[in-house]
Amino acid sequence: MINTPKIAVVILNWNGIKHLGEFLPSVLASTWPDLDIIVGDNGSTDGSVEFLQQNFPSVQIIQNDKNYGFTGGYNRVLEKVDADYFILLNSDVEVHNGWIEPVIDLMETDPLVAAAVPKIKSFAQKNYYEHAGAAGGFIDVFGYPFCRGRMFYEIEEDNGQYEQSGEVFWASGAAMFVKKQYWVEAGGFDDRFFAHMEEIDLCWRLKNMGYKIMYCAESEVYHVGGGTLNTENPFKTFLNFRNNLLLLKNNLSVWRAIFIIFIRFWMDLLAIVRFLNEGKRRDAWAVSRAHQNFVVHVFKGGGPKRNKRSNLAGLRGMYRRSIVWDFFMKKKRVFSALDPKEFY
Repeated sequence: MINTPKIAVVILNWNGIKHLGEFLPSVLASTWPDLDIIVGDNGSTDGSVEFLQQNFPSVQIIQNDKNYGFTGGYNRVLEKVDADYFILLNSDVEVHNGWIEPVIDLMETDPLVAAAVPKIKSFAQKNYYEHAGAAGGFIDVFGYPFCRGRMFYEIEEDNGQYEQSGEVFWASGAAMFVKKQYWVEAGGFDDRFFAHMEEIDLCWRLKNMGYKIMYCAESEVYHVGGGTLNTENPFKTFLNFRNNLLLLKNNLSVWRAIFIIFIRFWMDLLAIVRFLNEGKRRDAWAVSRAHQNFVVHVFKGGGPKRNKRSNLAGLRGMYRRSIVWDFFMKKKRVFSALDPKEFY
């Protein structure tokens, strides 16, 4: 590499003092020569800023006046960051020396690559993939996201089965590399998402603009996961279902969005029934509230400008079939069981 790009690792923090103390040292040991380490604080009340000032004086701090969520927080912080590449890194991620170099080398080979993600594995079980990203993200025709190495609740052990770098549909926000020029061109995250699936929306937007999202198998990080909202939180259920519908409305052509969202409402009804059968009434109500919120706001504007594309064949990484049907009915529980010919 002739020119060394300037890189900024930007960690968004909200009351995560424990994670900062545990994982920042590994980030500070990164070997990239032109590197800024920045913590964007989202109005923490746990003493995070004072802790950073006392224990990590080399870390730059950018403070938001309140908690704007993952989307609004990053949008406001990154406006103040000068770099060629942003690395959006969760505060509960452990990295190792040399984790940056392979991803940047991959992205520098093609000017159309806008974003990329390393292999994301579990901090608790380092030989297993982690839920939020695994070996690159994909999506089915009904808007259900899944990962190579993680489909729904099924997590695969890393036995070297996904060692091939290549194009995917989305890169996890737990460790997302993105070129600043494309982040700016796309308009950053959509503030309306607050948290969850905002990175899928950004990646879909970038793909609609003609850019590529890559997975780099030569780099890996270890993610704790569930640090802010655990899997049993009804607010997380609300965000996942509401944002999934918003994702479809935002990125599909109008008539296709209407068709797919109509089907999704019926599929989500099955999720409500399942939650009720499991005694999770608050989660069932969260799905209902997600639908109500989406309908109320469906005609409202807002968010970054969209460049919609109706030609799905151009969206590499989209699965032509229903991953819900294949997983639950056909018992295809691992990514390698899916037919590669069924992907665009």
